[in-house]
Amino acid sequence: MTKKRGKQIFRIVLLLGTVISLYFVPWLLVKAWILPLPDTVQGQLEQAIDHGFDGMIVYIDQAGQPPEYYAAGWHNRDLKIPAKPDALFKIASISKLYDAVAVTKLVSDGRLSLDK
Repeated sequence: MTKKRGKQIFRIVLLLGTVISLYFVPWLLVKAWILPLPDTVQGQLEQAIDHGFDGMIVYIDQAGQPPEYYAAGWHNRDLKIPAKPDALFKIASISKLYDAVAVTKLVSDGRLSLDK
C-alpha cells in the first residue's frame, strides 16, 4: 500500500509542478515567437508593439549601404512621447549579450584568440 500511495503523491506533485510552471511562462513572448513575421522591419516592430512592448528602436548597418533606422511605439507612454530612432532607452544588462557576440565575431575572424 505504501508504494501505491507514494506513486500517487509523486503524480500529484508532478501535476502541481506542471500547473505552477505554466503559470510563470512568459506567454507574451511565446506568442511573439510563434506568430509569422511581417515582410518589413517596420512591420515587425509594429507587431511587437501590438504584443505589449512599450517602444522599440532598430538600427541596421550593412556594409556598402547607408544605415537604416526604425522606431515604433512610445519612448514615454505616460507623456505620449513617440519612439524616435535617435532616442536612448535604458537597456539594463543586455550589454553582456553584445560583448559575447562581438568577441565571438572577432574570434571567428581570427582577430582575437582566446587561447593566448
